[in-house]
Amino acid sequence: MDSIEVVLIMLMAVVASAYLRKVLPGAIPLPLVQIGLGALIAAKSTHGVDLDPELFFLVFLPPLLFLDGWRIPKSGLLRDKGTILELAFGLVVFTVVGAGFLIHWMIPTMPLPVAFALAAIVSPTDPIAVSSIASSTPIPKRLMHILEGESLLNDASGLVCFRFAVAAAMTGAFSLQTAALTFVWLVIAGIAAGVGVTMVVTWVQRWLTRHFGEPPGSPILVNLLIPFGAYLVAERLHASGILAAVAAGVTMSYVELSGHAMANTRIQRSAVWDTVQFSLNGVMFVLLGEQLPEIFRLAGASLEESGHVNRWWLLAYAVAITAGLLALRFVWVWASLRLTIFKQKYRHQPRHKINPRLLLATTLAGARGTITLAGVLTLPLALPDGAPFPARALTIFLACSVILLSLLVASVALPRLLAGMTFPAEPEEQQEEDLARRAAANAAISAIEKTQVELMASDACIDPEVYPQAAARVIAFYEHKLKEVDPESEQGWRKTDSAEKELRLAALEAERRTVFDLARHEHISDEISRKLVREIDLMEARYR
Repeated sequence: MDSIEVVLIMLMAVVASAYLRKVLPGAIPLPLVQIGLGALIAAKSTHGVDLDPELFFLVFLPPLLFLDGWRIPKSGLLRDKGTILELAFGLVVFTVVGAGFLIHWMIPTMPLPVAFALAAIVSPTDPIAVSSIASSTPIPKRLMHILEGESLLNDASGLVCFRFAVAAAMTGAFSLQTAALTFVWLVIAGIAAGVGVTMVVTWVQRWLTRHFGEPPGSPILVNLLIPFGAYLVAERLHASGILAAVAAGVTMSYVELSGHAMANTRIQRSAVWDTVQFSLNGVMFVLLGEQLPEIFRLAGASLEESGHVNRWWLLAYAVAITAGLLALRFVWVWASLRLTIFKQKYRHQPRHKINPRLLLATTLAGARGTITLAGVLTLPLALPDGAPFPARALTIFLACSVILLSLLVASVALPRLLAGMTFPAEPEEQQEEDLARRAAANAAISAIEKTQVELMASDACIDPEVYPQAAARVIAFYEHKLKEVDPESEQGWRKTDSAEKELRLAALEAERRTVFDLARHEHISDEISRKLVREIDLMEARYR
């Protein structure tokens, strides 16, 4: 019963955080509000939450990574694949080496493998925190796509480095060849597991639907279970479950292009996934805040291992590590951009100058998140000989401190850094949208004309004017859409479309109020009311 109460309290805190963020002054990122509520829950509760890292990884990561992989623009991933891979793999190794030696130099009593483990677990960035900050800060779409792609892949590389650093701390040995081979297996088998599970489940589901029909709700539930299946299969193969979940999401985005899912299923599924994403993201940060008081207490007791008794050294260590991570990220991003410019010069392509503000924004946007927390909590309690794992509590505290400080730095600095900057709309996106609208409208008109002829031929008894009149009304709608994307009259039609949008929204609101009023006075049934309101809501969603 206590566990159920804890879950309900966490979910209530997530709901409250969304409203608190609206009330609190300034653009405080949602994750920070949720962390604060978690710390408040820990202060008021009589017993804390024993966070099982393996259960945490299984429950929270697969669906969130699956959804990120599903929704991230694939064109952006392919276009900037070089930059994303450099950040997701090269920067992680660069960070582990640089920050590992920095931590060991600052805290000599922390063994070098443990310092590398700490550096590895704070190397992955968190897209959830950055997305929350970006909701109130103008960040170029292309930069956001790069940051999202980086965070999808660097979780795996960071956790692999963390695993080998912990193994070196436990055994006192490290084999670069073994690490490299293991990493290759983790990546290849993880991606294969994600792709394979998604394709097999999709094929089985389509076969069942073709032979037995589609039960209501079944496709959505199967879709929710795919990331867990991919994660568990990969883990059984001793591969990366994280990459499997990401690969499953990316594969699902291609499967979705087949168009086999029903329109009603897609609408309901989108709403379900939005709720799952909001809930799991929020609970993760609330859990982080709930763990902080106990982590701070244990770190204070462990501080004597570093030779200091003043707890202010904890803050000094955390600030120094965060600053070191930012410096390493800045150097890597700058070097990567310089390399890109050199390639453009070598290939005689148009060269772009480095924008200092965007360079700093890319550096500061590397906020850490809950994967860092879950990973660091998997540190063993003891060494093989029974001795306590060196500086375990201090390592956990420093990792949590880096999460908080990186979020604070990003939330304070990014809005000020990018304030006043205007980013021109990417012309390719508008051109692609216009192309799709024009092609879809032309295809619709052709289908209407063909269907009109077929209906008239199959139903000779009906008034011959019925189908032409109905077809003319529907075709007029699509001809209007074609004029909207006509370059010659674009400006005028944009203004007309805006005015039409406001008129339609006012009309739809009046429709909805009338239907609700009829239902309240029992002139129509609740079932009819829900059906009509759903139609109105779907139409309104088109104009919002």
